[in-house]
Amino acid sequence: MRIAVPRETAPRERRVALVPESCKKLIQSGYEISIEAGAGEAAGFADQMYRDAGAMIEADARTLIGAADIVAKVNAPALGARDEVGWLKPGAIFLGSLMPLRNLDAVRALAAQKVTAFATDAIPRTTRAQAMDTLSSMANIAGYKGVLLASVELNRYFPMLMTAAGMVFPAKVFVIGAGVAGLQAIATAKRLGANVLATDVRPEVKEQIESVGAKYVGIELKDGAAAGGGYAKELSAEDQQRQRQLLVEQCALSDVVITTALIGGVFAPKLLSADTVRGMKPGSVIVDLGADGGGNCELSVLGETTNVGGVTIIAPLNLPATMPFHASLLFSRNLTAFLQAFTKDKAFQLDFKDDIQQGAVITHAGEVTHARTKEALDKAAAR
Repeated sequence: MRIAVPRETAPRERRVALVPESCKKLIQSGYEISIEAGAGEAAGFADQMYRDAGAMIEADARTLIGAADIVAKVNAPALGARDEVGWLKPGAIFLGSLMPLRNLDAVRALAAQKVTAFATDAIPRTTRAQAMDTLSSMANIAGYKGVLLASVELNRYFPMLMTAAGMVFPAKVFVIGAGVAGLQAIATAKRLGANVLATDVRPEVKEQIESVGAKYVGIELKDGAAAGGGYAKELSAEDQQRQRQLLVEQCALSDVVITTALIGGVFAPKLLSADTVRGMKPGSVIVDLGADGGGNCELSVLGETTNVGGVTIIAPLNLPATMPFHASLLFSRNLTAFLQAFTKDKAFQLDFKDDIQQGAVITHAGEVTHARTKEALDKAAAR
């Protein structure tokens, strides 16, 4: 079977779906690998590195994709003039971080083309699937880089320092959300010497927050907030009000606030109101890591850094792409683990009885098979 890796064309994107290390492993498993010329350059992987690993370099994207049995990408396939879906042959497999609820047009096109599409962001969060989970790999990078962005913008030190001029107290960092991104943000802020507090609507993560060095603050919920698979669901109206009050109080005391909340791992709830931001200290910093899902802060300008009343609000888009070497390396290892788990006799085997494939498949044989995506498409069609 032939695996094709096209160049990524999304704005701000510098990652590549497979790196030479993974190409070598997959070729040893019996696959042929074709890479679009220049696909890995922005991440630090030159064409010659792919050739040395045994992959072929193809200059024409249409030929590359049209000849492939499997197309591996970081993002959803491009539509329009560069019609990556239209170039796929019926029955081909698409593998990547499709984010189907954000890319309904691409899902429709994949189904119409009779492509079997797997979204790595929909892979179940189970022990067996951990090595395949691109969502966690990329969230880890976002949490780390988000703290670094805050440290650059903050007008004070992160750590406590003893100087000849006297003692400097540590910055107070408040992390909202204790998923993968939040826990990495806590750990990174702690390594930089900050005094870190964190909250999550799932009280069961208190132990995880404390294990990476933060103090847990939270409310006692009337209704549970866990949606399964490590995700959170929306709170009841009463719990939302109590949670908002907690956030107002903690943000007013903090030098840095980092928000990481996503509902179902996809859409960002609005947690920080304009009034909450106005109640923060001049010189403080907000890093809105929910920007890709619409933003956790009411005043965030997605993709930009702004200042409101002396508070700096950073709302970065596609933060993992700002660390393209390691982001590509981890993403590639995730895809390789997925492919090798279902390789038999030098070919990828479809097995929808398997819980991983069943959870990750979005389209197959002309149909949208993913329940939440199908529901979203039905709602969009009814409007």
